[in-house]
Amino acid sequence: MHDAEGLNAMVYNRCIGTRYCSNNCPYKVRRFNYTKDISEVTSMAMNPDVTVRSRGVMEKCTYCVQRLNEAKHESSTAVTACQQTCPADAITFGNLRDAESKVAKLKKSERNYVLLHELHNKPRTSYLTKRRNPNPAWPS
Repeated sequence: MHDAEGLNAMVYNRCIGTRYCSNNCPYKVRRFNYTKDISEVTSMAMNPDVTVRSRGVMEKCTYCVQRLNEAKHESSTAVTACQQTCPADAITFGNLRDAESKVAKLKKSERNYVLLHELHNKPRTSYLTKRRNPNPAWPS
């Protein structure tokens, strides 16, 4: 399902572990959770904002929905965990409806593309192509 902001979300309490969604996901991003019972010491090392689901459910990236909700309440900019830890600042996340945001400007770039465009899935995640030779005066 898609939430009010357009993010592809899962209803984890409805999942019974058939892996049907994994078979039908064209991007193969859903993974089966093989997590077994976790000791108390191990659970203290995990992020307290993210629930550890029981064994036997499908999972996917949630774009750190807990961070998005926190940013909404604090009127601040949301930063996902992968964006925060990327040393090259290669991940940009934001509101596509805000024409002045960095992510909206990158989305309009001629370098922008999405995976499996021919399926017309309209994914939220897109990529930028590598710049090969930006100056036409340079020799090939």
